Amino acid sequence: MSFYTALTGLKNAQTSLSVTSHNIANSETNGFKKSRVQFSDIVAGSAFTNPRLLQGIGSTVKAITQNFAQGPIEQTGSALDLSVNGDGFFTTKTVTGAQTYFTRNGAFEIDGGGYIIDGSSNRLQVFATDSAGNLTTTPPTMTDALVPQTSLPNGAGAAFAGVTVADNGNVTASYADGTNQVVGKITLATFISSQGLKQEGSSNWTATGISGVAVYGEPTVGQYGKLLSGSLERSNVDISEEMVSLITAQRDFQANAKTIDTTTQIATTIINLRT
Repeated sequence: MSFYTALTGLKNAQTSLSVTSHNIANSETNGFKKSRVQFSDIVAGSAFTNPRLLQGIGSTVKAITQNFAQGPIEQTGSALDLSVNGDGFFTTKTVTGAQTYFTRNGAFEIDGGGYIIDGSSNRLQVFATDSAGNLTTTPPTMTDALVPQTSLPNGAGAAFAGVTVADNGNVTASYADGTNQVVGKITLATFISSQGLKQEGSSNWTATGISGVAVYGEPTVGQYGKLLSGSLERSNVDISEEMVSLITAQRDFQANAKTIDTTTQIATTIINLRT
C-alpha cells in the first residue's frame, strides 16, 4: 500500500514541476497569467471503520488554478499597444467570426484590409459608434475594428495617416487632410469567475460554463478598467517565487522517490526472509 501512496505523491510532484516550468517558460509572454496546483489528500474507509483508524492513501491534484492578478505595465510608445488597468479582457474574433477569444495581451496592429488584429490575425472587437464616438445602439452592437483607408467611404478622400486610442476606448483614425474619425469604442469583457476560463494558448481564453458568459462593457466604466495606450501588460510571473516553488517540488519528488525505494527494499527483505 505504501508503494502506491508514494506513487501518488510522485505524480503530484511531477505535475507541480510541470506547472511551475510552464510559468517560468512564459515569464516574458505578454498578458500571461501564472497557474498553481492545488492538492488534496485521499482517505480510505467505510461507514463501519473506526474513525480513529482511518488511513490516508496518498494525495491527488484537486485543481490547477490561474492567478489573474495584473502584471507589470511596460511602456512601448506604439498607439496600438494597449493594456487594461482593471479587470476587463480584450475581445477578439476569428476572421470567420466562428470563435471568440478573450485576452489581456494588447499587442495589436492594422492588417492590409484595415482591420485591427492580434498576432494570430484575430480581429479586435469594438462597439459601433458614430464619427463623434457616441454609441449608435442600445444595447451596443459589437463589430470588427475596421479603420477606413481614406477619409471618405468612396476612397476619394485623404489617405490614412495614423490611429490613436483614448482611455475610454475610442479608436480615432487620422487622415492627411487633418480630419479625424472615431471608428469604434473598444469592447471589454468581464466574467463572474475568471478562474473558470479555458486556456487556449497565445494568451487567449474562452468562456466556459464555470466562468459564466462574458459581460461586455466600455472602458472606464465600473470594473472594466481604463485603457492605457502605448503600453503592454507583461506576464505576472515572479521568477523568484517560481524558483522557490521549483525547488520545493523537486524535493517533494525526491522524497516520494526515496519512499518508493525504501518500500521496495523492505519488500525484498521480507521475501528473502520467507524463502
